[in-house]
Amino acid sequence: MTLSPHGRAVPSSEAPAPSTTPAVSVIVPHYNDIENLKICLDLLDRQTFPRETFEIVVADNNSRCGLAAVATVCGARARAVAAPVQGAGEARNAAVAASRGAVLAFIDSDCRPEPDWLARGVEALEQADVVGGPVIVEVEDPAHPTPVEAFELAFSFDTRRYVVDHHYCVTANMFTPREVFDRVGPFRGRVAEDVDWGWRATRLGFTLAYAPQAAIHHPARRTWDELIRKWRRTTPEMFYLTTELPGGRLKWAARTWALLISPVSGLVEVAASAKLRSFRERLDAYGVLVRLRAWRFVENNRLLLTR
Repeated sequence: MTLSPHGRAVPSSEAPAPSTTPAVSVIVPHYNDIENLKICLDLLDRQTFPRETFEIVVADNNSRCGLAAVATVCGARARAVAAPVQGAGEARNAAVAASRGAVLAFIDSDCRPEPDWLARGVEALEQADVVGGPVIVEVEDPAHPTPVEAFELAFSFDTRRYVVDHHYCVTANMFTPREVFDRVGPFRGRVAEDVDWGWRATRLGFTLAYAPQAAIHHPARRTWDELIRKWRRTTPEMFYLTTELPGGRLKWAARTWALLISPVSGLVEVAASAKLRSFRERLDAYGVLVRLRAWRFVENNRLLLTR
């Protein structure tokens, strides 16, 4: 089984003649995380998918270490390109522009793919135009997770729900043929680029599917500062995306006030979570949830009043 020029898998007897163009381009944005990038590249280099059929393109987004250091880490296994416009979406766009494959496989530099991640994701494109897979949260010490790690275990990366119910894939684990990406267009800055891109793809009639076997791992955030740094970035992005829609400011206000009662349903989720093993972990996760929802209530209102 190999790929057609449009990213669909076809029997080998029907495959096009070999060429120097890779079948798949793995797109990796990078920013100030060189150690995790090394691990990610090591795991990508050992995929079960035939190594000669895919390339890896790393787009560095103005890291402090400089592009030369990133290129050194990449070595012969990947190409490093500069992404001078700040933002994860812009970095992905730069890598896509420099890539050559008929299929695009997106992963983040701090993620760790399973050995068959690439093969499973490409295979799933037989059934849909855009595919997303699981992001499995990992903690540093599973026997003693921090409160924030416990929260991340319970609530982060519900990727199946994102794909099935909300019609987008997280760009830490997404596959699509290049022709689909070109039709939908590049990731936009300022907004939540994965949500926005998925919605645009859906509006154009492209199909999304969840591929449970195309799994990657992601280290949990350990501290409140790490967690809130993520939310300080993503909350304005969702605000701008939401308020672009008709009635968007009203929807944002309604969702903001709903945060005040949302810990009730959160308590049920914590109690039912199979990823938390003890009462202490559940209590820790719930405490972080309540604190975060309070922070989001204040921040959402600030954005509504000042933007």
